[in-house]
Amino acid sequence: MADRILIIEDEQRIARVLELELRHEGYGVEWAEEGGEGLALALQGDWSCILLDLQLPGKDGFELLAELREQNPRVPVLVMTARDALSDKVKGLDLGANDYITKPFDYEELSARIRAMLRTARTAASADEGEISLTFDGLTADLKSRTVTRDDNPIELTPREFDLLIHLLRHPGIPLSRERLLSEVWGFDFAGETNLVDVYIRYLRQKIDKGAKKKLIHTVRGIGYCLRGAEEA
Repeated sequence: MADRILIIEDEQRIARVLELELRHEGYGVEWAEEGGEGLALALQGDWSCILLDLQLPGKDGFELLAELREQNPRVPVLVMTARDALSDKVKGLDLGANDYITKPFDYEELSARIRAMLRTARTAASADEGEISLTFDGLTADLKSRTVTRDDNPIELTPREFDLLIHLLRHPGIPLSRERLLSEVWGFDFAGETNLVDVYIRYLRQKIDKGAKKKLIHTVRGIGYCLRGAEEA
């Protein structure tokens, strides 16, 4: 069965070109040009990937993405927009976008990013098969409900924070570089902006280690980060 891609884009020329190119590559494609219609289609269909513009009529892309992630945390979403500020990138990724490309873009790059997202999604789905939860030193993440507890105390995480934590939980004690985390968690090379990893590690620490007698997320100088057996904070 062919992968199915939903395009949510109000610029007809861009959407039409994308639709033709994607169909030529063998994808099943549908297109919505308004935010409300796009969200309805996103929630109704079984999509392999969603291409989402941020500046939409009716319901903007940020609002759409937030509502989508409340009901579907897994479908890969690639944000397409003319906005290129780091704050917009962080906001989109924090709301659960998997990748980000700035207009105008080359279709070959977009196609490669789509393939990378689909590979990452398949790998994650395969890894999740048979797994119910991951536990490390009192920290537990439920893969089905996407909930986290530490010593039975619930911890609220954003979709991106959860994905980063899961990657750390799957590699306990192994130092992971910022570049590797970008590639394997975000699913793309973010043009050297490895400070994003630092930002999200800080978010995780504030929620998981702050106030705890022992810390679990450690900096490995010159390399990156790892989840290590609890040590006194």
